[in-house]
Amino acid sequence: MAKLNIAPTKSNLLAMKEQLTVSQDGYDLLEQKREILVMELMHMVEKVKLLERDMDEIVKKAYPALKRMLMQVGGDRVEQIAQAVRYNFTIKEKPVTIGGMGFKSIEVELPKRELFYSFLGTSCSSDEVMEAFFEYLKLLTEMASIRTIVWRLAGEVKKTQRRVNALDKMVIPQTRETKNYIESVLEERERENVFVLKALKNKKGRNSDTERT
Repeated sequence: MAKLNIAPTKSNLLAMKEQLTVSQDGYDLLEQKREILVMELMHMVEKVKLLERDMDEIVKKAYPALKRMLMQVGGDRVEQIAQAVRYNFTIKEKPVTIGGMGFKSIEVELPKRELFYSFLGTSCSSDEVMEAFFEYLKLLTEMASIRTIVWRLAGEVKKTQRRVNALDKMVIPQTRETKNYIESVLEERERENVFVLKALKNKKGRNSDTERT
């Protein structure tokens, strides 16, 4: 890792030491943040898996019920019932705090189930279909909300990981190498100054001896 191109002075040495301390502290904090975010992400992914399992179970009930309904009342009647169903949904953003960080997700408010068709020309399978697909819709809206958080959380994990890598692989090694370089130059200067002072002192001593003689 190449050192920074700065003059080897005491003031720059102090600046490098301070920058190294800040960088190391920042690395520790970001690493802790990354670990927390990864744990939260794994937790959210587990939620997605559970929702997918529940959705699969509902699908196994909903489509066979729809098939029975088609067989019992016919396709035209099923289409009439479907066109009669009208639900209004409210979708809005909601703030979510995960690992001390704020994210935006979506929240879907489902209305209460209603009966949009008469009992004439229907069968028990009609109610089964409505119940199963309404439950499926609830799970879909919950999945949309959770996946929104998962995507944004995964993006934050990647961003934090890049910053951790930058500090670990570039900033900290470069700062440390620059600090060591400045220290070595200043130490060498100090040794040269000591040598020069000793030489001057010895020369002065020899001159004094000569004058006394």
